Amino acid sequence: MVSGLDISFMQRALNLADLAQGKTSPNPTVGAVIVRGEDVIGEGYHQRAGDDHAEVAAIKSVKGDVRGATIFVTLEPCCHAGRTGPCTQALIEAGITRVVVASLDPSAKVNGKGLAELRDAGMAVEVLDGLLAARARAQNEAFRKHAVTGLPFVTFKSAMSLDGKIATYTGDSKWISGEESRALVHALRGEVDSIACGSGTADIDDPMLTCRIPGDYSQPLRVIFDSKAGLSLESQLVRTAGKLATLVFVTESAPAEKIKALQSAGVEVVVTATMDGQVDVGEALLHLGSREPAALSLLLEGGPTLAASFVESGTIDKVMTFIAPKFIGGKEARTPVEGRGFRLVGEAAPLYRMRHKAVGDDVLITAYTTQEEW
Repeated sequence: MVSGLDISFMQRALNLADLAQGKTSPNPTVGAVIVRGEDVIGEGYHQRAGDDHAEVAAIKSVKGDVRGATIFVTLEPCCHAGRTGPCTQALIEAGITRVVVASLDPSAKVNGKGLAELRDAGMAVEVLDGLLAARARAQNEAFRKHAVTGLPFVTFKSAMSLDGKIATYTGDSKWISGEESRALVHALRGEVDSIACGSGTADIDDPMLTCRIPGDYSQPLRVIFDSKAGLSLESQLVRTAGKLATLVFVTESAPAEKIKALQSAGVEVVVTATMDGQVDVGEALLHLGSREPAALSLLLEGGPTLAASFVESGTIDKVMTFIAPKFIGGKEARTPVEGRGFRLVGEAAPLYRMRHKAVGDDVLITAYTTQEEW
């Protein structure tokens, strides 16, 4: 039976897991706390892929005997060998007698098998539900979706004025959102595996698509949807492709000489089928999810034509919209999502699990495209 004290220990494990957000892909983020009685005797978290998993890190942190202790772990312990050994065996060999888990691992190699192995070894195993379980699942929503579908978890990010504009009628967009919002977005860039924009945004804004704030952040794979391979060789994306991984999706109609020029500049080019004259979003996502290493997450940053392709194909999982307290106006000013649009309001794509918070002077609205969690 889980007690109030147990809940506090699991909260600590979840806080530890948060320390590694964006640093463990393609592995999940996991935290672990080892307790004897009412005292914490060890703790750890999975810091990077290839390093000790949280359970092993916690065991190694214990000074003295760990036998007979309880471990609180945010994700079901793995029961297979990869770059590290199975955590289930490490727990059994250490003499842990009780395991409290916040969430199950849906991947095919685990998915309940880890808990079954621990129970077969005589351990008391408990799985939480409620808010802590939901928080644990949210920590690994990208890992969980990829484990089930093989596709990356797609977050659509936009910044717009209160009247729904992402730029003025002249195309000026710097800056709609405030400094605090931009810093949050850069931190988000450092936590995702890949970040995407369309060729139009690449031409107009000449972005770098990098994380540019201090800290231990990795740089995402930069992805451009560019059906005709028209990305300028003088763009920042192409000029830095030798140092920062850059991938351009094109269609069969892209001129061979343009593809070759991009490749010569260090850009990876992938040809997909054509969908409504554009890169097939579904095929592109399948490629991102199956490459090595796999991209478990994709941050979709722009522009409105590409966003429409994702909305209309039903491939967005999460929406993050920064709303700035200003009016821009103008019937020619662009909006976050263009494309054909839906014919009737009743056909519009609904959003669920919405929440909001202030970020400086802006308001950030976060919502999901499904009622269910991964």
